[in-house]
Amino acid sequence: MNFGETLDRVGTVLAAGNWQWAVAGGVALSAYGNPRMTLDLDVVTEAAAQDTVVSGFEAAGYVTLYRSTGFSNHRHPDSQWGRVDFIYVDGGTARQLFASLRSLPGPQGQSVSVPRAEHLIAMKVQAMKNAPDRAPQDLADIAYLLSLPGTDLAEARGYFVKADMSDRWEQLTHGR
Repeated sequence: MNFGETLDRVGTVLAAGNWQWAVAGGVALSAYGNPRMTLDLDVVTEAAAQDTVVSGFEAAGYVTLYRSTGFSNHRHPDSQWGRVDFIYVDGGTARQLFASLRSLPGPQGQSVSVPRAEHLIAMKVQAMKNAPDRAPQDLADIAYLLSLPGTDLAEARGYFVKADMSDRWEQLTHGR
């Protein structure tokens, strides 16, 4: 997958509606200094952008694999364009997330907007709750994010408590 060109495509589709967006998942982890293998591009955007995303990506040749209120997944038959997964947020979550984006170097040195480490942790906690088999990789990613200077441990812990996953927090932090 050509992440740089795919990011440009995401930007073009979302610019059509002036939607806010940021990278998440493995690309965001890499931007924070933790490069790891990833085969897709994860993007978080406003919930109201979903119709724009789906129509824009289908017009660009992507097949919509799954669509729900909070997510959509798209794969292009040409591996250069790969798979793009969207996370849709609204209300207070969207306001908080988009008000605190950081700009960091991403694929091929291209500047990318990324959520705060705490917001990435919240997304990973929710992903683990929805798909427990993801826990080993997500916990490793969260451990890295917790190690970043300035990460608010109390806020991060709150996301585990809210998801009824305090045991995972204790496993991760050993009670620190």
